[in-house]
Amino acid sequence: MGPEFLSVTLCLFSAVTVALVNVLVKRGGDVLVTRALVAIVMGLSVVPLAPFVPMPPPETWALIAASVVVHWFYQFGLVRALHRGDLSLVFPVMRGLAPLTTAILAAMFLKEYLTPLQVAGLVTASGAILVFALPTGTTQAARALDREALFWALWTAIGVGLYSVTDARAVRAMETPLTFVVWFFLLDWVGVTAVTLWQRKGRVWISTRPHLRKGLVAGLAGSLSYGAAIYAFALTDAAMVTALRETSVVFAAALGAWLLKEGFGRRRIAAAGALAAGLVLMQAAA
Repeated sequence: MGPEFLSVTLCLFSAVTVALVNVLVKRGGDVLVTRALVAIVMGLSVVPLAPFVPMPPPETWALIAASVVVHWFYQFGLVRALHRGDLSLVFPVMRGLAPLTTAILAAMFLKEYLTPLQVAGLVTASGAILVFALPTGTTQAARALDREALFWALWTAIGVGLYSVTDARAVRAMETPLTFVVWFFLLDWVGVTAVTLWQRKGRVWISTRPHLRKGLVAGLAGSLSYGAAIYAFALTDAAMVTALRETSVVFAAALGAWLLKEGFGRRRIAAAGALAAGLVLMQAAA
């Protein structure tokens, strides 16, 4: 299996699993608690690997710290977006704008540039993804709630672009990608867990107990999802990885229609086709 085919396979696998994670977090009801459980499970999942991976070089700890902080920024927006809006509204925005923000930041900080055809494919894919997110509220109050949810979805999209670039830079500085995966997961859970303990003080166990099973499944899926993405960052451009991962909006819309009873409809079917065409164009022009 060549590196290009492997990177595409890893990204698509990551797309399916990241969609599953977000559906489970949204379905849990208490988004903050479920997200904290996901982060804790992801951290625990790599503990057995820690003795067997090389330690990060001393000069890379600053890169790991930057990634952890950026992920906290992303998680803050994610929790608020999922709490305030339907998955079918906020998820396409937070993932759909991510390839554009990643491409801009990757050009600025990683000196990675897309060809004109890749840019055309990226714009097509991002535009198609945003079609998924056209607000559906029929009352003024519903539209106001949609706007608030979309604001946090935009915040999250910026966070995805930031962590894509910081993580790509960090993983390429490691001896093996697994070193970054292990040490990042061992540190990432601290922020969201601290906020959860503060927000749910006095009722942490009562709030957590109903979500344990969903948190466990979502955490294991999250470990597989981002582990696959990290390996892909080591094989190809960050913008390409992010764009291919954003096929997750199609999987999330399908899962949302099935599990959360959120509509899919003809508009989103057409947008899914345009998304696929844009991603194919990106890959063909690579």
